[in-house]
Parts: sequence; C-alpha cells; structure tokens
Amino acid sequence: MSWRLRLEPVLRPLMQSHWRRTRGLTLGVQGLVFNAQGHVCLVRHTYRPGWHFPGGGVERGETLHQALEKELREEAGVQLTAPPQLFHVYSNAARFRGDHVVLFIVRGWQACAPDHGQEIAETGWFDPAALPPGTSRAAMARLAEILHGQPVSDDW
Repeated sequence: MSWRLRLEPVLRPLMQSHWRRTRGLTLGVQGLVFNAQGHVCLVRHTYRPGWHFPGGGVERGETLHQALEKELREEAGVQLTAPPQLFHVYSNAARFRGDHVVLFIVRGWQACAPDHGQEIAETGWFDPAALPPGTSRAAMARLAEILHGQPVSDDW
C-alpha cells in the first residue's frame, strides 16, 4: 500500500477543514469516457483506494469544460475532440458537505500523453459488464443510470 493511501484517512479531514474555511462550496468534474468498443476509462489514484472515473476539482477561474479537459488529459491521456455531454450534477454531501460532482459523458476524444505525475497509479479500459474489483460504488451507480436506465440519484 502506498504512503499516500496510508495517510489519506489523516490528511482528508485536514484538507476538508481547510476547504470548508476557504470555500463555501466545492465543485468537481468527472468524465465517463467511452472508447470505440464501448469500454469505459477508470483510474486508480495513489491517494485513495478503488477505481474511479477520471476527474478532479474545478479551480478558481476555470470553467467546467476547462477543468474536465485538464483532468482527462492529465489523468487518462484523453484529449476531447467533441463537446462532452452533461449528464447530471450530484451532491457529494455524504463524503464532504457542500461538495458537488458534475458528470459528463465523453465519446469524442483522441489519445494524448497523460501528465499525472504521482497522482495516478493505473489507468484502464473496462467492459462495463466486467468492471475490476474495487470499482467505486459511485462509478457503478452512474453506469447503471446511464447504461441500464436506473433512476438518476441526486447523491453521488
């Protein structure tokens, strides 16, 4: 287990405390990226367990699309070639009060060199019917909403 995963339970509350003091609301973007075979892109971070859609926080001065483009390029080596489809805005209050996640569906893209430094341990493309062990509950729920017509939740 990496040192980042071991420290995450200690560091997350400290960072969240800082964000609560400096921001009234936090906003993140994630991209559900499909390839030509219908497989989805998932990333495994060095600082939290499991497989997740690529994405990250929206920084001051960034638009949602700019943040999504940056995070997809950095984390997954995905360069947008067509506008992404906004799917839904979710509350992530169970994990962090005031946090929201905006999910986009991405079908128009091309490969580029990722620039994730030490943040991403692994990137993979998976058949939605055969996701890897440790896929996040949120990723599985979003795939069920999009691919199987499950009711869309407001909670991430």
